[in-house]
Amino acid sequence: MKRRTLMSAAAAAILATSVGSAQAQGVIHFGAAAPQTGPLAGGATVTHWPAVRLWVNQTNAAGGLQVGDQRMTIELVEYDDQTNPQQAIQAAQRMATQDQVDFMVAPYSTGMNLAAAPIFAQLGYPQITGTAVTDQQAELAAQFPNMFFVLGNTSVMAEDTAQVLIDMRARGEIGNRVALVNVADAFGIEMAGISRGVLEADGFEIVYETSYPLGTQDLAPVIDGAKAAEPDAFIAWSYPGDTFALTDQSIVQNFAPSVFFTAVATAFPAYGARFGDQIEGVLGMGGVNNDDPAFQAFSAAHLELTGQLPDYWASTATYATLEILGQAIEATGSIDRATVLAYLQDQSNSYETVVGPVNFNEHNDNERYWTVGQWQGGVFRGVSARGRDGAVPVEIFDGWE
Repeated sequence: MKRRTLMSAAAAAILATSVGSAQAQGVIHFGAAAPQTGPLAGGATVTHWPAVRLWVNQTNAAGGLQVGDQRMTIELVEYDDQTNPQQAIQAAQRMATQDQVDFMVAPYSTGMNLAAAPIFAQLGYPQITGTAVTDQQAELAAQFPNMFFVLGNTSVMAEDTAQVLIDMRARGEIGNRVALVNVADAFGIEMAGISRGVLEADGFEIVYETSYPLGTQDLAPVIDGAKAAEPDAFIAWSYPGDTFALTDQSIVQNFAPSVFFTAVATAFPAYGARFGDQIEGVLGMGGVNNDDPAFQAFSAAHLELTGQLPDYWASTATYATLEILGQAIEATGSIDRATVLAYLQDQSNSYETVVGPVNFNEHNDNERYWTVGQWQGGVFRGVSARGRDGAVPVEIFDGWE
């Protein structure tokens, strides 16, 4: 399934009145393949597609990108990868050979980015990831010099999550018992493995541990096992569907340890809308500085275009990947992929984005990203970050009320 988007009617009107058609001398073709169906479609519908479309619309409304001596608007070709790695690879091949796109948006999720990395490299497309979290970044960058990371790495996410528990234990708010579960894909397996090692090194006891296949519908047995183990903290390296399902089951079974942490989608506004005040104090992966004017402006524009708020974590990272690519195109004055890639590989270059300044040190903005957030006062606020301002103190989870 393919969809082409040049600009919205509103953006087209702004473009026509503000810059005139004479300035729009060319078109840059972008391709994007990400889930619109399958287990990860819910997450991509919140985090990936709206951010991509917003950047295209805002760029075109401003007259396009300045490429040398001409303004060039963006045409976006979309494909549904069906949450299927093989479909993601085939879509990339189709976009490159049939649609002949100039650039491609990186896929959604760690697993899909790892699956598509060889084909992006083979075809010579920069792959700036906004939703991939892995400790393999150095190895991947060495193998695929066209691959870049914005969202952070696995160890830091696990370390900062453990540090939240360490600080709470030091204040006498929790004990040492932890239940650890994960979705059985590249993201969940890596996160759980590193998390286990960090927690045990810090003196925590893993009293319950299990994994479940991606797309599992019934997670009641997971919560049954975790509740029976009587942990002080529950940590789930989960994807959107299971994040909601695990929370649902915990409420049904009144499983309310002093720390309740779920990963991807905990930062979704839909999570807050679904569970309301019950999730006050629930911890999750990521976060933002809700008081940052840049985030507030992004959030307002996101709502106006899509009718929904962005998530409180990776929506901005996805948008930032396109800001970075756009700035590299404008800086080089070229849509030649090799030229743009060389600019991205130059570590002396930096980029101004919605998440703040980004610099690719060894292909990873490894000094600045959010790691842990918490629902407080009806919004998901960052409580732990590396190199980002605005983190707030952690509050204790008092159960489902």
